[in-house]
Amino acid sequence: MSGHSKWSTIKRHKALVDAKRGKMFSIIGKEITLAVKSGGKNPDFNPQLRTLLAKAKSANMPNDNIQKAIQKGTGEIPGQQIEELIYEGYGPNGVGFIVEVTTDNKNRAVSDVRNAFSKCGGNLANSGALAFTFQRKGQFFIAKDKIDEDKLLEIVLDAGAEDVVTEADHYEVTSAPTDFYKLSKALEDAKIETESGDLVYIPVTTVPINDAETGNKLIKLVERLDELEDVKEVYTNYELDPSLHLDEE
Repeated sequence: MSGHSKWSTIKRHKALVDAKRGKMFSIIGKEITLAVKSGGKNPDFNPQLRTLLAKAKSANMPNDNIQKAIQKGTGEIPGQQIEELIYEGYGPNGVGFIVEVTTDNKNRAVSDVRNAFSKCGGNLANSGALAFTFQRKGQFFIAKDKIDEDKLLEIVLDAGAEDVVTEADHYEVTSAPTDFYKLSKALEDAKIETESGDLVYIPVTTVPINDAETGNKLIKLVERLDELEDVKEVYTNYELDPSLHLDEE
């Protein structure tokens, strides 16, 4: 899930069980294959691939998996056609959802996503229904113990960052989508380790959730979607009342 709790989500991802890690490797592998198909296998001339290889390394993805994904992209290893898809939907209380999917089976993917919404009191929406609810941005999270704030500002603002938000234990750096790979390269060249770096959907406005029943339903929907084989990322625009007692864990 991405949104106001993205940082805590990232930290939870670091403790993924093997099954979750296997899904992560599968998704990254598909992304690498697509990047190679569109831009070639040389990361020096393919910024998308370079960023994905760094992501794979950060996730401790085995080199064999990475090489096979590259070879599928070049055609050295035959494979099924892979597609990147976006599904939009509404959860309980009219909360908006954008679901990013990377799949080799479009029919399976849409069926799984639709079923997840249906079982949790939501529904799929038409393409473009949430176009004004979310903004496409480049987004990086960096732990505060990795770099001094002034130094970080100097590096990222020169590389096209739009905003840097300083929180208690991390920085959030955002950019226009067109500057994402330039910013990624600047952080890489400066040897700044990121906790997360990706093109994301950030909510323009949020829906306040003040009752535990709705909060639990929304959390359950996020979890159902996130567990699906083909789902890369889930974005929502709800904001939970911090005083609620929820069954999240």
